[in-house]
Amino acid sequence: MPWTETCAVDQRLRFVMEYELGEEPMAVLCQQYGISRKTGYKWLGRFLGEGPEALKDRSRAPRHHPNEVCAAVELAILSLRGEHPRWGPKKLRVVLQRDDGGSTWPATSTIGEVLNRHGLTIPRKRRRRVPPQTKPFASCDGPNAVWCADFKGWFRTQDGARCDPLTISDGHSRYLLRCQAMTQTGFEGVGPLFEAAFRQYGLPGAIRTDNGAPFAGQGPQGLSRLSVWWIKLGIVPERIDAGHPEQNGRHERMHGTLKRATASPPARTLRAQQRRFDGFRQEYNEQRPHEALGMRTPSSVYCLSTRRYPERIAPFAYGDMAVRRVRDRGDFRWHCGKVYLSKVLIGECVGLEPLDGRHWTVHFGPVLLGIFDSRNRRMLTRREIKRLGMAEMEAWARPFRSAPGPCPSP
Repeated sequence: MPWTETCAVDQRLRFVMEYELGEEPMAVLCQQYGISRKTGYKWLGRFLGEGPEALKDRSRAPRHHPNEVCAAVELAILSLRGEHPRWGPKKLRVVLQRDDGGSTWPATSTIGEVLNRHGLTIPRKRRRRVPPQTKPFASCDGPNAVWCADFKGWFRTQDGARCDPLTISDGHSRYLLRCQAMTQTGFEGVGPLFEAAFRQYGLPGAIRTDNGAPFAGQGPQGLSRLSVWWIKLGIVPERIDAGHPEQNGRHERMHGTLKRATASPPARTLRAQQRRFDGFRQEYNEQRPHEALGMRTPSSVYCLSTRRYPERIAPFAYGDMAVRRVRDRGDFRWHCGKVYLSKVLIGECVGLEPLDGRHWTVHFGPVLLGIFDSRNRRMLTRREIKRLGMAEMEAWARPFRSAPGPCPSP
């Protein structure tokens, strides 16, 4: 015959029903069911007070905890989260302590539980961790040592206007110097924005960018009009490897925060989008704690550069080199002939130094542009230079990679 299946709730209900019949006293029934008289009276009292549902097992977790977050503290946490919906528990706790240090605020984990309880967190997908790439950031040892610049991918506002945000930040303090919605991405549009930043904050030692326009171009060593101007100001135009945005990871990480805060969804007009950028920049610099800075704000770490923007840029001094001016077609004269160099250097002076009776090196300030053949009056290609077998030319191949050192002041 099959086994009779019972459960605890059915047993308790049967115990109460038999007691209600009055055929057996409480002591006998408790002995039959293998429970104490105290337990028997407990289930009887629950049944009489709340009905059959009260016979189910109840959680043994305490209903009240002596260290639970009070309503006022929880309200303060939720109010601050409402003002900054993208801040996590760490930043919320730092700001709460900063604004009201006299109160005792709960731990970061407790604030996270409060947010979870109110459905204010979105679980993130766990990613495989890899060792950090630290080499490109080795020179970011102080404010204005390295600035980072890039265009945050373009998008359209709700009225169909194209928005190309140009961002400039300080690599050490993460201070966001500029966040500007651009309509022109060439030198004519970008140059005035950098000049305004130089006049306001001073000159950095280097500016790290990718290899796209207007930061790099088709000139010798990838020079563009913008990078030529930077070199004249004594700024090293560092460029990351193609396809490796992680080498400018500090700036790219800021771009992710910028996108979530200002472009999801886009504003109605370009002017309204710029107001979003301005508000984000003020919050990012002055209110938002940064974990890499020990939960300090970027504005508390950043300071102005001691190198001020010059009203007049002095020309480079080439010493004993032969000096030639690049003419309006991008060439310079050499013994009644012409040698084409680059249009990005039009109007600039270059220095020429002899290697042997035929080959000369061409310099633009501290930058070695290449070698030209005086017999054929043309610049040599990289393959031709490699064939010359000159060991001193190895460093010439990539002069703006991995912080070669500051350019000497012009």
